[in-house]
Amino acid sequence: MKRFYFLLFISFLVVQAHAQETQDKPKLVVGIVIDQMRYDYLQKFWSRFEDGGFKRMINEGYNFKNNHYNYAPTFTGPGHTSVWTGTSPMNHGIIGNDWYSKFEDQMVYCAGDDHVDPVGTESAAGKMSPHRMVSTTLADQNRLHTQFRGKTIGVSIKDRGAILPAGHTANAAYWFVGGDEGKFVTSSYYMNELPQWAKDFNNSGKNKSYLKTWNTLYEIDSYIMSGPDKNNFEGGFKGNETAEFPYELGKISKDNGRYSIIPQTPYGDDITLDFAEAAILGEQLGQDADTDILALSFSSTDKVGHNFGVNSKELEDTYLRLDKNISDLLTFLDQNVGENNYTVFLTSDHAGNHVSGYLESVRIPTNNLEYGDFIDAMEVFLQEKYDTEGLISNVSNQQIFFNYKKLEEEEINTEDFEKVISAYLLQQPGIYKVFTRTELTSGSFDSGVGYVVQNGFNQKRSGDIAFVKYPGSGFEKGSMHGSVWNYDTHAPLLFFGKGIPHGSTFERTEIIDIAPTMAALLGIEYPNATSGKPLFQMLDLPVESE
Repeated sequence: MKRFYFLLFISFLVVQAHAQETQDKPKLVVGIVIDQMRYDYLQKFWSRFEDGGFKRMINEGYNFKNNHYNYAPTFTGPGHTSVWTGTSPMNHGIIGNDWYSKFEDQMVYCAGDDHVDPVGTESAAGKMSPHRMVSTTLADQNRLHTQFRGKTIGVSIKDRGAILPAGHTANAAYWFVGGDEGKFVTSSYYMNELPQWAKDFNNSGKNKSYLKTWNTLYEIDSYIMSGPDKNNFEGGFKGNETAEFPYELGKISKDNGRYSIIPQTPYGDDITLDFAEAAILGEQLGQDADTDILALSFSSTDKVGHNFGVNSKELEDTYLRLDKNISDLLTFLDQNVGENNYTVFLTSDHAGNHVSGYLESVRIPTNNLEYGDFIDAMEVFLQEKYDTEGLISNVSNQQIFFNYKKLEEEEINTEDFEKVISAYLLQQPGIYKVFTRTELTSGSFDSGVGYVVQNGFNQKRSGDIAFVKYPGSGFEKGSMHGSVWNYDTHAPLLFFGKGIPHGSTFERTEIIDIAPTMAALLGIEYPNATSGKPLFQMLDLPVESE
């Protein structure tokens, strides 16, 4: 009998300790990644933001003003993965949105998986999973720490924006399929059937409601932080003679992929928020003692940026509307989780460049690299020098992959071949720097362009030559990203909510610091390949009591 009461007492202590531990943690962590958001947008559009969105996060939370990606190429897949794993592509393995697999001799997609089935759709858009990511995420570690009681849900219009952050152990990840469907789907990696709340959302008619006219939120003449509405540097939509407001989406949707036009407007962020809120309620996130995680990515910002450019009226309108989305989300969390029960971090997966055509029009050099011409010229050069073809297997993501089998057949020394190509590339007008596999694997760069390139270089998956384009290089219409330069690496980083003090710093931080910081805040183990560090500037400060 004494043993029984002793064990009962020990059980009581364990329960009390768990209760105290969970009381100090947020019930819900919401990680927001905004696709292609430059840090300067916070300052550029500050006077037009309302009090409850970005301003609330900055005025009540912590703002890291000099936060950067520490690797290149800066794309969506690697960006989302680096945020949530706390490490760069050299470790987590997601080296691009897609890349040439030398082992499969084909291009592969970062979230593509032919071994799973679509759920909620019959299209191949549902054949997705995180299987190519080799490390754990913050969400994975939270699942492990809570014995899988804490839930993880990923939501984004883009499949990779939902899948990679949510990790390998997520309860679910949901992404949007356009075309004639216009709904959120998932794959059999997570479940065999959509939950009822997701079915209800897809059947609610929300998708049709956003096939409406896109006009500016405020008077267009008040949009003074962007260029003229009519210019030569925007793509626009099929069915419109010019890229000018307003856009009657219902009329032009047929020529622009039906529901696929929604993600190309700020309404894509609206429907993402609608679905995220439905997920919070449907999955009862933040309603028990174990921390849940919502990995949320707003992606229309990227699509608008690519189409219209970072200096467009369309982009300014998109961010003013996104600010309202952030405000609505915080209010929703206040009401449904509780003001002191959740923690939010907000960043971006990369930033973006001014349209190169626009830069050239104002006499800023770009030294654009014409990819197709460059590859053709290189193949001619190699054929003439070695009197054979097929020495290069692939050129993609600013990397060159050698055909090792062909090099062996021709008895060409690999290191000599590296030097020949490196010397050739440096003579090309659009290429700024070149790094060989030998350089990237035999030494360690601790600063500058080499540091950024090396952090993006994965020994097993990357190519044999990495080249860097000049600052400003891009396209004549629409913005691009992927480079080593500040306009692509400088990303916002805001923390807000439970456990977060008010403050800011200009001290340099890196995107890989986010996951270990949140892990430290939650008292859980870092993701297993983490190379970042907890942000002591914020963690060491006292938090005002509520």
